[in-house]
Amino acid sequence: MVDDSRIPMVDLQKELNFLKPQMMQEMEEVLESGRYILGPKCLAFEKKVTEYVGTKHAVGVANGTDALYLALRALDIGPEDEVITTPFTFFASGETIAEVGAKPVFVDINADSYNIDPNKIEEAITPKTKAIIVVHLFGKGADMKEIMKLAKNYQLRVIEDACQAIGTEVDGRRAGAIGDIGCFSFFPSKSLGAFGDAGMIVTNDDVLYEKVYELRNHGSKTKYYHRSIGINSRLDELQAAILLVKLNYLDRFLYKRKEIAKRYTEMLSSYVKTPAEGRGRVHTYHQYCIELQERDHLAEALDEKGISSAIYYPVPLHLQEAFQYLSYQEGDFPISEKVSKQILALPIFPELSEPLQDKIVDAVSKFFHRP
Repeated sequence: MVDDSRIPMVDLQKELNFLKPQMMQEMEEVLESGRYILGPKCLAFEKKVTEYVGTKHAVGVANGTDALYLALRALDIGPEDEVITTPFTFFASGETIAEVGAKPVFVDINADSYNIDPNKIEEAITPKTKAIIVVHLFGKGADMKEIMKLAKNYQLRVIEDACQAIGTEVDGRRAGAIGDIGCFSFFPSKSLGAFGDAGMIVTNDDVLYEKVYELRNHGSKTKYYHRSIGINSRLDELQAAILLVKLNYLDRFLYKRKEIAKRYTEMLSSYVKTPAEGRGRVHTYHQYCIELQERDHLAEALDEKGISSAIYYPVPLHLQEAFQYLSYQEGDFPISEKVSKQILALPIFPELSEPLQDKIVDAVSKFFHRP
């Protein structure tokens, strides 16, 4: 049973109540059509995503992790190759590199953006480096200008992990449309979330599009004829129908997130380190994360007052047990390690009212003014 007195990290029920009539109509059309996989809703959603993000192509897939995996496969990355990425991200950013048989190579983050530090990438490049996976963490765009310049100089491909960053802008372009290929997740708690798993790959490259299009469907473009070894990663028609409705409201929802973030920052910056916007960036605040040394104690204090919080992420990838074989040690990436011990996400979702925002801020303030 849901505790109505508790402030959640995200309230999907309020969003459902607002959009339910439109979504039910779209879902009913799917049920009556008999087309449940790669049908007209999927095609329509792919088209709308290309228009929204600003790319030539979009391919619906089963989830954001598959999007990253298929992007790597489309770029022919595999054993003996190296791919650079950040250690401060969700596990899938590094996991998918290992899944294709390549070696994840980590580079520390910028202390303010939490994204990969472009000034540290060059020293990690070797003759085996084939690509960079750039993560636009929490909805803030990475420094794509410098990263793309490096990639061009060393003839590297760039995959944008924009799974938390639909609608995010970097120098006037939307995340996912700047590198060679972009990946999105529509996990339910994302700014654009499905009612289950769903994902998308976008690109302006015709060759990459054709590869991804086949790979997501067992390496087949024509039924029962397979040109390559692919996987089963197709966007469900019902999820596409739901996302079609939600995409119409995405900019409105992102605006509300930004307004909430602005109020938080105005009221909290004297107590904790608050998110930095960055020049030329449009931050979409998939998460609103603060940073403080007493992170765990504040989380406990908030919990006692019925306020949810979350830690993204408590263990950087280079210290995860699954990546022990890479032989990284504690201290290798000090900024990622420091942030993982101090970061805390506060509730943020479009329906979070000002009185509830004030309650959260008041709880943080009282924590710092405690006897």
